[in-house]
Amino acid sequence: MSADAIRAAMEASIAQQRASITKQAQNALRLDASAAPDAFFWSPWPRKASLAAAGVDCDPLPRSEVDRLAADASTQARLSADLIRTVMEKESGFRPCAVSSRGAQGLMQLMPATAIDFNVSDPFDPKQNVLAGARYLKQLLDKYGGDIEKALSAYHAGPARVDSAGGVPNIPETQKYVLDVVGRLLTL
Repeated sequence: MSADAIRAAMEASIAQQRASITKQAQNALRLDASAAPDAFFWSPWPRKASLAAAGVDCDPLPRSEVDRLAADASTQARLSADLIRTVMEKESGFRPCAVSSRGAQGLMQLMPATAIDFNVSDPFDPKQNVLAGARYLKQLLDKYGGDIEKALSAYHAGPARVDSAGGVPNIPETQKYVLDVVGRLLTL
C-alpha cells in the first residue's frame, strides 16, 4: 500500500483528531481573568497560547517501522503482532504524536496514568509506547481469561466499565472499536 493510499485512508481520523485538538485549544484560550479566581486549581491561560500550537501534526510511521515495533512488542509481551498492529492503527493511525480529546498519547493511545504504571518516560517515543500498550493489552487479556472482546473493551473504555457491565459496556464508541478491531483481525 502506497503512502498516499495510507494517508487517504486516514484522512477522516486525522481530521477528527485535528478538530479535537482545536476544540481543546479553544476551550483553553477561553480561560482568562474573567474565570472564577476561587475555582479549584485555577490559573489564567498564558497569553502567548494560540491555535497554531493545536495544529501540531505528524505523519504516520512507515509500514516497515510499524512492523518492527509490532514484532518487537509481540515478542516481549507474548501477543500477536497482528493484534498489536491493528490496535495501533485503530488507536492512532500509526501517528506517534497522536493525542486524543481525553489525553491519551502516542501510537497506542496510552493514558498518562497507564504510561506511568508501565514506566514510560516519553509517551511519544514509539518503542516505549507500543511496548507499554502491548503489555497493558496482555495484562487485560490475562485478566479476562483470553476474552479478546472484553480485553479490547477495557483497553478502550477502562476495566472498571467492563467489570461493571460484565462484558463489553453499552458505549457505542467502545462497541464500534471492538467490532472494528476484531473485524480487521479476521481479515488478516
